[in-house]
Amino acid sequence: MTETPLILWFRRDLRLGDQPMLAAAAASGRALLPVVILDPETEAIGAAPKWRWGLAVGAFARALEELGVRLVLRREPALEVLRALVAETGAGGVWWSRLYDPASVARDTAVKAALKAAGVEARSFAGHLLHEPWEVETGQGSFYRVFTPYWKAMRGMGVAGPEAAPKRLRGVAAWPAGDQLEDWRLGGAMNRGAAVVARYQAVGEGAARERLRAFLAGPVGRYGEMRDFPGVAGTSRLSENLTYGEIGIREVWHEGLRARDEGKAGAESFLRELAWREFSYHLMHHTPQITRANWREEWDSFPWRGDNPDAECWRRGVTGEPFVDAALREMYVTGTMHNRARMIAASYLTKHLLTHWKVGLDWFADCLTDWDPAANAMGWQWVAGSGPDAAPYFRIFNPAGQAGKFDADGRYRLRFIAELSREPGPEALEFFRAVPRSWGLRAGQPYPAPVVDLARGRAAALAAYGARKA
Repeated sequence: MTETPLILWFRRDLRLGDQPMLAAAAASGRALLPVVILDPETEAIGAAPKWRWGLAVGAFARALEELGVRLVLRREPALEVLRALVAETGAGGVWWSRLYDPASVARDTAVKAALKAAGVEARSFAGHLLHEPWEVETGQGSFYRVFTPYWKAMRGMGVAGPEAAPKRLRGVAAWPAGDQLEDWRLGGAMNRGAAVVARYQAVGEGAARERLRAFLAGPVGRYGEMRDFPGVAGTSRLSENLTYGEIGIREVWHEGLRARDEGKAGAESFLRELAWREFSYHLMHHTPQITRANWREEWDSFPWRGDNPDAECWRRGVTGEPFVDAALREMYVTGTMHNRARMIAASYLTKHLLTHWKVGLDWFADCLTDWDPAANAMGWQWVAGSGPDAAPYFRIFNPAGQAGKFDADGRYRLRFIAELSREPGPEALEFFRAVPRSWGLRAGQPYPAPVVDLARGRAAALAAYGARKA
């Protein structure tokens, strides 16, 4: 079997360095067949992340070509594709890097069982996380439900250093046929928004590494105090690259450690945020229902509204609350949303508008180019109060108060809301070019009145919370 080719199934590990599966494959000396599969599970992801994944696939294909191999693209259920490629190439093994969301776990488990039953080596590797979700345990051998003790346990564990990227790879003797990436039309659902959002993406391993370098050269020093201010460049913006595996998390971690050891004050806070990402995967592995149901079952009786006209105003960025609207508009223009703005937007939807967190979770899953299944679920349930380690439900972010604290000069709101300025900037105007024409939004229209009075919305949320507790 050691002389037969290896099929390397790439998903969200689209890089050459800090890539355990690829490093092991290169070291094996076997002929390699890299493949990306557009299967039903991948087809099911939202418009923006599917489009952005396609950009990552294209960049990775070009990187592999420089090492002497091709990336074969096929579009069918994963097991069908892999069985066909084994038959066409005589491959003796299929390797991949693990994913942890429920749909991927179900698919990968079935694929591994079927391949092994057919006598084909099927092997999965770590690589998306610092530690596998089952590796960090309490003293009683169970999983952590609260972040702070998880962080204390995790920070005491060593993290292996990243593998170097291979300089050359050995490909198969005859390359099987594959699809053309453009024929997949991964950006079809983005419509005209793709052209706007594309300008804000940093695609590929080189761009991701440059983004990390720039962050560590400057903003990391004040990260702890500036990360909450959406009007300044105070964060790493690596979430986009980490979700597609364009940069390895171990590389990011060790560079963060280096910055901390060099005395850069914000590096410890940055490492803690990387650990929060790990914690979300830890919880998704142990309690996979977090992605679709209240983590705390007692919230099943809470009288959240389903989708509603107020939620549609929220989606369109026309609630009349500038901080909330700027957050949604930032997402349509850039593909991402500042973390502080995400909290404000989520709190407003789930509390001031009493709308179920799943409405917001699904919208973010469709619109964010840095969508991550674990982080998205954890973030929404944390804000809503229904999740692990959650903010208390009575902690209701006031958008106006938050704007006064974290956007006192209005820089963020003016950047994305044209109606607030006599001479709006290009990003504020790009919002109208990015959103669906069917929304009927245009530059020059008056800014809307608030959907709900903040004081009344807060009172209604507290009354609903009190009734649930009674």
